[in-house]
Amino acid sequence: MTDTSLPKPTRADGRTVARENEMRILRALHRFGWLRTRDVAALVFRRWSSKPAAVLSLAPIVATDSGIRMAQRTLRRLKEARFVLTAQGPDGSTVYALAEAATRALQALGITAASGKDAIRGISPAYFRHRCIANELAIAGIVQGMRVSTEREIARGLWTGGESGIAGKKPDVLWRNRDAWTWIEVQRSRHNKRDYAQLLSWLAAMIAASARAGARIAADAMLYRIVFVCMPAFETKLLRDLAAKGVDSVLVRGLLTFERSLYKLETIQFM
Repeated sequence: MTDTSLPKPTRADGRTVARENEMRILRALHRFGWLRTRDVAALVFRRWSSKPAAVLSLAPIVATDSGIRMAQRTLRRLKEARFVLTAQGPDGSTVYALAEAATRALQALGITAASGKDAIRGISPAYFRHRCIANELAIAGIVQGMRVSTEREIARGLWTGGESGIAGKKPDVLWRNRDAWTWIEVQRSRHNKRDYAQLLSWLAAMIAASARAGARIAADAMLYRIVFVCMPAFETKLLRDLAAKGVDSVLVRGLLTFERSLYKLETIQFM
């Protein structure tokens, strides 16, 4: 019979806490696909708000030194037990994903987990940077008390918008506070002409819908704001093109938010 039990902590003292930390990490890897040590520390070894504050920050959560040490120790224990797989990201960081033993342990608890070996195989620099930013935004939402759909969950259709999305589009990350949605897009590169035209049409439709009192874009869901994490040039072009389509600039500014400084969008390159 295959052993699906979690690895035993090295010390009897604190065994329950260690086991809970291991399970929280495995659940996180299931939701995110893969995470770096700093992501695990920021998400797992950090107190979460019980409810969202009135004003939320898009800034990434900075892991504490003690959180980093706890994450390192717990990940090392899971790796030694072959519950996690590791790979090196393009920036030199180590990324962790679920191994087969971990998926079996989660499946035994009724969680439909899958191995992360495909997720960490051949990570391209552009994809890696996009996913890191999306993961950091998802973690920021979770820690601040929001209900969050991660990029991996959304890509797999495991979010409230399902496989088809909302009017044919999916976000990179979704924050939810009751029925208010914060739709987040990480815009690292230029759209091709067709995709950009579709984005403009979708935005125009969402802005028009949100202008109507009580309008909902999905069952029990109103669009609170759309956030673009982007370069300044993208913001300038998007606003200009929406204006050219006749979209009211007041409505645009009321719904769209642009974040241009909190995240490094450029792909890391080594000389």
